[in-house]
Amino acid sequence: MKSAKHSLSRWLLTSVTAIGFIASAPALALDSIKMLVPANPGGGWDQTGRALQAAIQQGGEVKKVQIDNKGGAAGTIGLAQFVNSAKGDGSALLVGGSVMVGGIALNKSPVNLSQVTPIARLTGEYDVLVVPASSPIKSVKDLVAQFKANPGSVSWGGGSAGGTDHIIVAMIAQATGVDVSKINYIPFAGGGEAQAAIMGGHVTVGLSGYNEFAGQIEAKKLRPIAVTSAKRLPGIDVPTLKEQGVDVELANWRAVFAAPGINDQQKKDLMAVVDKAVRSKTWQDALAKNGWSDAYLPGDAFKTYLDSEIANTEKIINGLGLAKK
Repeated sequence: MKSAKHSLSRWLLTSVTAIGFIASAPALALDSIKMLVPANPGGGWDQTGRALQAAIQQGGEVKKVQIDNKGGAAGTIGLAQFVNSAKGDGSALLVGGSVMVGGIALNKSPVNLSQVTPIARLTGEYDVLVVPASSPIKSVKDLVAQFKANPGSVSWGGGSAGGTDHIIVAMIAQATGVDVSKINYIPFAGGGEAQAAIMGGHVTVGLSGYNEFAGQIEAKKLRPIAVTSAKRLPGIDVPTLKEQGVDVELANWRAVFAAPGINDQQKKDLMAVVDKAVRSKTWQDALAKNGWSDAYLPGDAFKTYLDSEIANTEKIINGLGLAKK
């Protein structure tokens, strides 16, 4: 009898352990995921999407993650495609972030982020301002002097209109007493295009995440003159805008969304896949390599944050007079 009780206890323990293991795993294994990156290859969204792709596939939960790039209009072209084609698709993901929030507000886009399903905020990244190595501009002081003397003579190259880069330029103008309407901002759909324009001297100053310019900075072909963080970034000896007398600070966050109209189980499955991916060594290595801050915020908490960000961004864009009439 004692032996039977002992065997029963062992069976119950084994069963409970197995049940616990099953409960902790995704309820539905996904064979594949289609990830839409609403920007051209080479930029921050593309880098984020491909890093997440690698982390998901390394985790083994999903055998194949296919990426499709669809750039333009601060991500709203890709967003519209996603909203119209992926409804109810539990295997579809969309990369996006603060640039898209700004683009929607600036352009009064007919599609917006209320039409998709927030899965998780992933990363945060501050901008760096760079000039060609041959530029006479050596510091933010030089840049501001030229900007104030002749606003139109300073061309700013960055991401899509209404995005983080554009908002930063508008905030710099406001902080230095320059008329926002006189900003000469040139948007690019991808990081590769922006870098080529800066290197070719077609724009005065460029803005983007540090990693997009890191190679050219290290090669001494581009000169970093400021970062948009509150304090200097670890391992990057570049002064902030604030310490150079321009009271501007802003970060660019990136996130992942699911399709409209998915059910609760599909959402849980995708959240579980992303959660496992961001805890992987592959993802942590990508954060370190790219200089991204870990800003992971899943599910409902991200939805609350997103609603707040949308309201704040609309306030900034409307306050600076950037929105289309």
